Amino acid sequence: AGVKEDTFKVLDLTEYTKNRPWWRKVFAPSSGSSAEKYNVATQLLIGGVTGWCTGFIFQKVGKLAATAVGGGFFLLQIANHTGYIKVDWKLVERDVNKAKQQLKFHSSGNKMSPEVKSKVDEVIIFLKKNVILTGGFAGGFLLGMAS
Repeated sequence: AGVKEDTFKVLDLTEYTKNRPWWRKVFAPSSGSSAEKYNVATQLLIGGVTGWCTGFIFQKVGKLAATAVGGGFFLLQIANHTGYIKVDWKLVERDVNKAKQQLKFHSSGNKMSPEVKSKVDEVIIFLKKNVILTGGFAGGFLLGMAS
């Protein structure tokens, strides 16, 4: 007779996270600037750390890509000089000239599509609202590229 039954509401975390992804809170257009949420030191720290990580990765990937491209050209030159492959340089020159003409044609309009322009505008608005975070990121990126 003295047994008390408590009723609890069960929260299903899988359903909760499906409806509320974490990035919406961080990157949602209505979320406001980071200046309203975090102090200056926190913004600089977050921007600096993410910038450093990005710069460091860019540096490593850039070196790897440069080595791969340079090594590929080197191997092609060796194969060409030893006779394994023959390059038709006139055909290469004709294709390069054709590509130049197409690039001149496409760059003569030089107008952005509305979708690209709207995304560029969104990025500019974000950068203006989060100047301290952006500055920390830029500094961290340069330090990451230098290390």
